[in-house]
Amino acid sequence: MVSSDQHGFLRTRFSGANPCLLFAGMALVLAMSLPTVASAQPATVGSAGTLFQDVRIFDGRSTTLSAPSNVLVKGNLIERISTAPIATEPGVTVIAGGGRTLMPGLIDAHTHIMFNSLPQVALLTADIGFVNIVASKAAGDMLMRGFTSIRDLGGPSFGLKRAIDAGLVAGPRIWPSGAMISQTGGHGDFRLPNELPAAPDSFGYADRIGAAAIADDEATVRKRAREQLALGATQLKLMAGGGVSSNYDPLDVAQFTVPELRAAVEAAENWGTYVAVHAYTPRAVRQAIEAGVKCIDHGNLLDDATVKLMADKGVWWSMQPFIDDGHSAFAEGSPNRIKQLAMYKGTDTAYALARKYNIKTAWGTDILFDPKVAAMQGQMLARMVRWYTPAEALKMATSDNAQLLALSGPRSPYPGQLGVIEAGALADLILVDGDPTKDLELVADAAKNFLVIMKDGKIYKNEL
Repeated sequence: MVSSDQHGFLRTRFSGANPCLLFAGMALVLAMSLPTVASAQPATVGSAGTLFQDVRIFDGRSTTLSAPSNVLVKGNLIERISTAPIATEPGVTVIAGGGRTLMPGLIDAHTHIMFNSLPQVALLTADIGFVNIVASKAAGDMLMRGFTSIRDLGGPSFGLKRAIDAGLVAGPRIWPSGAMISQTGGHGDFRLPNELPAAPDSFGYADRIGAAAIADDEATVRKRAREQLALGATQLKLMAGGGVSSNYDPLDVAQFTVPELRAAVEAAENWGTYVAVHAYTPRAVRQAIEAGVKCIDHGNLLDDATVKLMADKGVWWSMQPFIDDGHSAFAEGSPNRIKQLAMYKGTDTAYALARKYNIKTAWGTDILFDPKVAAMQGQMLARMVRWYTPAEALKMATSDNAQLLALSGPRSPYPGQLGVIEAGALADLILVDGDPTKDLELVADAAKNFLVIMKDGKIYKNEL
């Protein structure tokens, strides 16, 4: 596992150290960063479908479980739900639920599947082929935690998505944003100080691999936005304010101008989709709303008036349950850690404001640079009981997040209803040993409590 000292290795590039030192410990850092859990592959299922017998259903919307029911899956869809017995047919795989809970597959609305399992130094220096292999491993692990869909908000995940969709590797459905669009010195600018000032039309490593795209005027923002859409972005991600993991920008700065943000919004709207922005502060969020942005990600430092504006405009708020739980990719006392702690202080207030104004709220994790924290994805959902009931949190991570995914409109790569259990919906299902609407801790240990995991009608785990 990678320690905070090894993560601090990256920060030497900003303290006058020779950048070549970044490579000195690369072999060690990479070796210590590799995930070790085997990727999932679909199990053999009956050609005529799957029948779940005697299950209590959390349908993604209700606060209570159904009466004992039976659910028939054919192909990749839920065909029938009945409290009466459903006759079995030849070739149907029968799963005896024994009164356990059947719930929709979980959805993480803010991930970086390419970046969650390697330290930042590796991502900025390793061959992109290696990064893709690690990410494919991380995708399989994520599916085995019950996450059947994710919104990827920045990173070169187009190839991984294609491989998953083709059945070459196991993983969740991916709604990719492609490169994070950032200004010079913004949250997505990962160039070395000795690469600035940049030569005209030069591209740093992050640009070249499709991790980030630097744009400093309306025309370039529009061009970069159109490039991501051409590559298959289902929504666009722009950096509208300062961030924790970046090294140039303080947390409080606003980034891009309203016309620059609007250029991306117009490009997205022309493709039938939307823009999400990284932003923490009132000024950054107000600029984004003025430009027509449909989703604010983070927003931990917002005030009452700005949240009311979000409610009035119908803007989505994609939040992450960021609290200081002792896990950090940044060394104590480092500039990044100081920014992180300042951001954490706003989380309780942010969730209180979201509830006060009944904001359309999504749940996500935004895990970066640490395989140990990546494995805590379910635990980050379980901690939502600090602000919501277990049923409310489950609804957020299923049907509510599915509504956010649907904002991609015709750019959605997976037609059909997600996040719910109803006839005609896509068959992304989890059989839980217990009632997660009463005990959300069940989702924190998927290896023990998720007995069956199905995605798109295929069974990837079956302990029964």
